[in-house]
Amino acid sequence: MSLAEKIKYVHEPTDLQCGQAVLAMLTGKDAGDVAEMLGNDRETKLSEMKDFLMANGILLAGTRCEARSAEDLPEIALLSLETPRCWHWSLFANGTFYDPEHGVLTDFPECARKYYWEVKNIENQ
Repeated sequence: MSLAEKIKYVHEPTDLQCGQAVLAMLTGKDAGDVAEMLGNDRETKLSEMKDFLMANGILLAGTRCEARSAEDLPEIALLSLETPRCWHWSLFANGTFYDPEHGVLTDFPECARKYYWEVKNIENQ
């Protein structure tokens, strides 16, 4: 089963834990456990996201890219979105958006700027 097929939606436990929820979706762990493992129950930084994923056999490939539409995205992408309220982590996989705040969507949630990193299993490199 591919990484994209394993993803199950996780709602953010608090308004500040979108990153932990995305990490939980990618690794299959509980979002609360992810916060505990990170030692962070607030906003996550990109470096925390990368380190946690790498420790769990997942790679953020390449550099940050800008997206205009879903067609710009790879099969799986970690998303950094400038929403009306804040910068926000989200996830895209196989044509579906898994947003920790807004739910499972067919397009980006409302946002001004959209950045992404491709997500890959390390073993597939």
